[in-house]
Amino acid sequence: MTAGGFVLVVDDDADVRTLVAELLRRAGYRVMEAPDGRVALRALYEEQPDLVLLDISMPELDGWATLERIRELSDVPVVMLSALGAELEKVRALRGGADDYVTKPFGRQELLARIESVLRRAPSPEVREGYRDSYLEVDFAQRRVRAGTADVELTPLEYRLLSAFVDHPRQLLAHGQLLELVWGGERGSSRDQVKLYVGYLRRKLEAAGVPGGAIETVRGFGYRYSPPA
Repeated sequence: MTAGGFVLVVDDDADVRTLVAELLRRAGYRVMEAPDGRVALRALYEEQPDLVLLDISMPELDGWATLERIRELSDVPVVMLSALGAELEKVRALRGGADDYVTKPFGRQELLARIESVLRRAPSPEVREGYRDSYLEVDFAQRRVRAGTADVELTPLEYRLLSAFVDHPRQLLAHGQLLELVWGGERGSSRDQVKLYVGYLRRKLEAAGVPGGAIETVRGFGYRYSPPA
C-alpha cells in the first residue's frame, strides 16, 4: 500500500470522477477510475484496491447492484457517494455492506476525512494457523484451499462460509449463526442466500473430490460440516 492507499473511484459523471481522482492524488493516494459498475468489478478483481468510492446513480449496473456484487467478491471498504441525502438511503447503504455514505455536494476535506477514517478502521489481515482434515487443507495466511492435490478456487464469500464450517467442525450451525459469521448480520441477507451459497460451495468441493454429504443439511435448523474422525 502506498502512503495514502489505492482508491478505485466509480462514477459515470466524468467531471466528478476527474475532480475526485485529482483530489485524492494530491492527498497522496494512488487512484484508478471506472465509469460504471461493470468496469469497476473488473478493476476490483484485477487491481485489488484498498477502498472503493462508489456512486449510486449510474446507468445499467447502478451503485446498489455494484455494491451487492462487491460484497459477494470482497471485503474491501466501500464509501458510497450520492445526491440523495435521505436517512433511508444511508441506512440502505450501510445495511447493504457500505462502510460510509457521503452526500453530494461534499466538501473536499470532509471526503478525505471520511476516506481516512474508513481506511483506519479496516482490519489488518489476521494470521491464523492452518486447518487440515481428511477432506480439506486450508492455508489461512495464503487464503488457499486444497482437496487432496487439487486447489479449490473460491470467491471471498464462499471462502468465509468454508472458514465458518472448518472453525466449527461437526457442530450444527443455524442459519442465523451463518448469517452473522459470513455476512456480518447487517447486509440484508437471508436464509435463502445461505442455502444458495452452501450449494455453490458444495458443488466446488464435490468437483475436487469432497463427498457432497460432507456439508450436511439439517432441515429447518441449518448445516453441519462433518469430516471423518
